[in-house]
Amino acid sequence: MLHSNRIDLRFQRDKPAGEPGTSAKETGGAPGGFIPTGRKILVGRPSRYTSRNVGRAYSLRYDWTGWPTEGAALPSSITAVAKSVASAWEPDGLHLLESHALPGQIQLLFSATPDVSPVFFCQRIKGRLQHALRQAGVPVVFSRKVSFRSLGENTTPDVDGYLRKQVRKEGFADYRFEGIMTQFTVVCPEVSLAEPSETASGRYWYNLHLVLVVANRFRLTKPAVLGSLRDAAFRVAGEMGCRIGALAVMPDHVHVAVRGDVSRSPDEIAVAFQNGMARAVGCQVWQDGYYVGTFSEYALDVIRRITGRS
Repeated sequence: MLHSNRIDLRFQRDKPAGEPGTSAKETGGAPGGFIPTGRKILVGRPSRYTSRNVGRAYSLRYDWTGWPTEGAALPSSITAVAKSVASAWEPDGLHLLESHALPGQIQLLFSATPDVSPVFFCQRIKGRLQHALRQAGVPVVFSRKVSFRSLGENTTPDVDGYLRKQVRKEGFADYRFEGIMTQFTVVCPEVSLAEPSETASGRYWYNLHLVLVVANRFRLTKPAVLGSLRDAAFRVAGEMGCRIGALAVMPDHVHVAVRGDVSRSPDEIAVAFQNGMARAVGCQVWQDGYYVGTFSEYALDVIRRITGRS
């Protein structure tokens, strides 16, 4: 079961979801041009969603594993050095949570802000750590190959199962409408979110769960509109170099489980989906915010058990 406390469909500006001291604030009113008025809506040309004008609720955890070059070993002080440099990562949007090291590898777990891409993350972790090790008198040259993994409280099967049952759990009063809605949940078995993206710099497991909510929770019921949103999601994914593993378009919100392009941040990806899908229906359809979380084949408990033994 998906951890329900991890997804709050109210949106907060630049706040992690589900963390202490981050009470969510309801977005005030619908974005311009999409206003419920009884049974009608006023539709205007959609303005552009940007990183500056949307609220962001998020739960992003990135794990980095690095290895020294062949024949070298890591110093016994490396976890202490990593902790000493933690404050230098904070301006990059990265907060060190856990560290674990063996002579042949080091593993660091961070929480991150949505504007951090996996490629930028790996560059910053490796660069600042190597610099700190040189400053400490125990220089290490890391291998060019790294491992990046997005992690969350939920695993890939959790997220996949959650999206599959969206229509069933909604409990629509009209069974005929429930039958219609099934065509807007799409699972793509050819897209294995368990497989990494391979690049010259390493292997990346970069899976995102994105949630968009219709303005004022207005319910969209026309199959043509719902179909346009579904098709637009796949079009945007292709344009952004992403792959959709599962998608559920519901009357008042949308879930997307996606393998991201490692050069793009969660914020870039989320805003692209907002804009591309809004253009498809010709109105400012979304609340001015989104939720995005990370997940993987492994839950965070796996990392906690490893670091608890270190």
